[in-house]
Amino acid sequence: MASWNEQSRFSHASGQELPYVVMQVTLKEKFFGTGSGNLTDLEDVINAQVAKGYRLHTMSTSNGGSKGFAGGDRIQATLVFERLDLR
Repeated sequence: MASWNEQSRFSHASGQELPYVVMQVTLKEKFFGTGSGNLTDLEDVINAQVAKGYRLHTMSTSNGGSKGFAGGDRIQATLVFERLDLR
């Protein structure tokens, strides 16, 4: 299990084991109605990082543009996670 914990905290972006991890999730708005059509994707990302020993430190969103008719708008969620074992 220790090997899994070490690997799960490794940043593939920087090639290092870091105390903070930054991730982006693209959410697609529903074509009909309001709200996001894939909030479960966001929940999955957050819960996966929590299982690795991180907590959500900061979250921000921005408009990612539209893909045209029937494409729906995109929202970029940027998430910063903090390792809990470094406190």
